[in-house]
Amino acid sequence: MSSPAKSAILAKRPDDVVIVSAIRTAITKARKGGFKDTHPELLLSHVLRAAYSSVRLDPKLIEDISVGNVLPAGGGANAARMAALHAGIPDTTSLNTVNRQCSSGLTSVNQIANQIRAGEIDIGIGAGVESMTMGYGPSSMPSSFSPEVLTDRSAEDCLLPMGLTSEAVSSTFSISRDSQDAFAARSFQKASAAQKAGKFSAEILPVKVTVLSKSKNGEEEEREVLVDSDDGIREGVTKESLAKLKPAFTKDGTTHAGNASQVSDGAAAVLLARRDVAERLGLPVRGKFVFAATVGVPPKIMGVGPAYAIPKVLQKTGLSLTDIDFFEINEAFASQAVYCVEKLGIPYDKVNIHGGAIAIGHPLGCSECFFWPSFRLLGPSVVLFTSLTTLALSFLSSFLSSLL
Repeated sequence: MSSPAKSAILAKRPDDVVIVSAIRTAITKARKGGFKDTHPELLLSHVLRAAYSSVRLDPKLIEDISVGNVLPAGGGANAARMAALHAGIPDTTSLNTVNRQCSSGLTSVNQIANQIRAGEIDIGIGAGVESMTMGYGPSSMPSSFSPEVLTDRSAEDCLLPMGLTSEAVSSTFSISRDSQDAFAARSFQKASAAQKAGKFSAEILPVKVTVLSKSKNGEEEEREVLVDSDDGIREGVTKESLAKLKPAFTKDGTTHAGNASQVSDGAAAVLLARRDVAERLGLPVRGKFVFAATVGVPPKIMGVGPAYAIPKVLQKTGLSLTDIDFFEINEAFASQAVYCVEKLGIPYDKVNIHGGAIAIGHPLGCSECFFWPSFRLLGPSVVLFTSLTTLALSFLSSFLSSLL
């Protein structure tokens, strides 16, 4: 039996902010996957076009677009605007980019939802894109930071490599290597099973791209390929096989390549509208945006954010933990995911039911933004999405959605 708060969230109202469509590209391995030679603005163009054309919406009715992007070329907004124009969206539609690190995609959805809720717009797109092939690495970092600012220890902790923040979480909260490997193995197993069952097929937009490779005589060759499935998911991963991997960041650490998220390329877009507008235009309603919250945590243990943002969402909405049907918790590292699940007492069978970033990948700007579509197959549910930031900026977004 639903609680009064859950029943209220599942109820339909004319001024609801609803999800009309949600689409993503496949998520591919950075530097060696299907999108390694594809620019992020082209990936973004594909999902923006699909978001409105799949529901036969006139693009002139899209009033604003927000794009999450962590590693932007040329300041970010230029490339994103280029993508929108290339996608057939008119120049009368405004656009901005946002960087809240790993929460960027959810922040974009939240921004558009709040604009609709405030009456500023009726229809908009929250999206995200990342090419970690082209943007990730030392070249994305400035040559120096203010020495005066770095005298503050917490400020200096913002520069910690992400792997060391994972090690800080595991040591501070006694998260064992065994529990991390068990969690990571389950992520691979769930993602592999979902992929085999075709549960990702409806949400993935097949994209035809040109891939460059070296011929036997060393010359560069071009070939056209259709990228229509996530290429980082591995079958047959077990806790025992992961136990054989060496720590990646410290000699006696617990974090390694198999229990950390994959470096990836991809894009996603979510089309939102006010319910009465969607119904008047004959648009489908896939779900309802409910609420979002952000919480800061110490940079050194930035991954624990969901453990503090989830209670804030529940308190603000009057929901209890048992009211949530499914949880999507960002798997930047198994250490932080295990900590959050254990601290809150969330049943593991409700967490990342189709696997997460450890198995599928983590294209920073659109992570979590791309997990929504597969949940529409489950019927009426309340799903809570959480993400966290990289570079230890210590924000977290919790995005609560009811699927109707």
